[in-house]
Amino acid sequence: MTASNSGFEIAADTVPSPEEEVVRELGEQPLAELLREHGLTGHDLVVASAKPITHKLIHRAVKGRRLTHHSKMLVLDAYNRATGEPASLADLFTY
Repeated sequence: MTASNSGFEIAADTVPSPEEEVVRELGEQPLAELLREHGLTGHDLVVASAKPITHKLIHRAVKGRRLTHHSKMLVLDAYNRATGEPASLADLFTY
């Protein structure tokens, strides 16, 4: 079954039901502790990033706001550049 929304076809199983609430706030992430251990701030990640990222993105990542995969990859790249150590998404995020 599909639902039409402004001419686009949307599969019914991809639309969350009103009873389902998407969890967006996931609590402080491991990234926060790793930044403290390395003595880094969000600003350090913004400066180290090869691509333009914002302080707001880093703040959201640390506080546990659900990010897209692309945003998480930007944070991961900035973290790896700032620390000089390889890390994975699983090291920085719990989701």
